[in-house]
Amino acid sequence: MPPRRVITGRSQEPRKRFAEELRLLRVERKLTFRALGNALGWDGSLFSKMEKGETLGGPEVIQALETYYGVPGLLLALWELALGDPTQFKERYRRYMSLEAEAVSLWYYAVGSMPGLLQTPSYARAQLEAGGLEGDELRSQVQARIGRRELLDGPSAPPFRAILSETVLRTPLADQEEWHEQLEHLLTMSERKNITLQVVPHAAGLHVLMNTDVIFLRLADGRSVAYVETAHTGDLVQDSAAVQRLQLSYDQTRDLALSPDQTREFITKILKEMPCDPST
Repeated sequence: MPPRRVITGRSQEPRKRFAEELRLLRVERKLTFRALGNALGWDGSLFSKMEKGETLGGPEVIQALETYYGVPGLLLALWELALGDPTQFKERYRRYMSLEAEAVSLWYYAVGSMPGLLQTPSYARAQLEAGGLEGDELRSQVQARIGRRELLDGPSAPPFRAILSETVLRTPLADQEEWHEQLEHLLTMSERKNITLQVVPHAAGLHVLMNTDVIFLRLADGRSVAYVETAHTGDLVQDSAAVQRLQLSYDQTRDLALSPDQTREFITKILKEMPCDPST
């Protein structure tokens, strides 16, 4: 069977198609970003970023756009496809990303770096640069990583718990201002009802996950899967017995962690220890 001919000439990649449709709807009505922002009550720069593919926006803004343009259901459907699109990620992560988009709850333990879902753009860029990315690939992967954060947005966002080794908070970015921004972002995220942050202090001593980054996903069918990651590779663990063993290790590590309130105090203390002028 010959390949189906593309009629519209528009992108078949979900994220690009979503951005194209947003631009088409706006241009057809001869609207500037500022005018659109004024009409809907959002900063016009948000719509610019959405059309550039830098962010997908949240469900509230998508529903507002649908009402304004008179296209009920269209943009939300495209947004959902873009949000769950695994092709933006490297091959070895795609299966995990597909499952992450479907998860009804997530748990994370981070050894030395910030979980991707909690990273600012500056942190994501610095980490990916350290891994050897540059140019267009770097920009693409930063956008993909920051786009994942939208999973935690909106009233239907899944519960997310992140336990961080103190090392994560003691390994700053080279730019003090960017590091300050990252820590402030952590505090902001910790105030959300669906997000729980905890820190395992160095004083807790040796423990079972001290060398292992692990993420657990609870899926809609009741199954749990785990993703175990190092700086060079990652393994998706789906065997129920293996996942259960990892969950026991996670529970033992959580017992060593500070409470959420103590964690916020801990992060605030680190912020206060920083120079008053982030540029110094």
